[in-house]
Amino acid sequence: QVQLVESGGGLVQAGGSLRLSCAASGRTFRRYAMGWFRQAPGKEREFVAAIPGGGGSIYYADSVKGRFTISRDNAKNTVYLQMNSLKPEDTAVYYCVGDPSSSGWDYWGQGTQVTVSS
Repeated sequence: QVQLVESGGGLVQAGGSLRLSCAASGRTFRRYAMGWFRQAPGKEREFVAAIPGGGGSIYYADSVKGRFTISRDNAKNTVYLQMNSLKPEDTAVYYCVGDPSSSGWDYWGQGTQVTVSS
């Protein structure tokens, strides 16, 4: 069983930056695709970004492309989401997710709140 624990959320003014971290348990972390989803109040959960376990393409939602950067440090079993030029519409609970076998996002963290004030 893999556990994902997010941190780094908080309150920031529009135009500011935050970096989210997600610490994962398990020895095979490096093989997992990892990603971030978010859910704003009254809205459906939406994909934000994903990074493969090995080499490969990184994907971003159009709404965050050019502002957010996903990265990972396999030595620390951690994935990051650097968020720059934040907008009020980025306000949401952000969830870290893991896909161990290309079968889907089987593992989810508990979420961390990001609030962007205008």
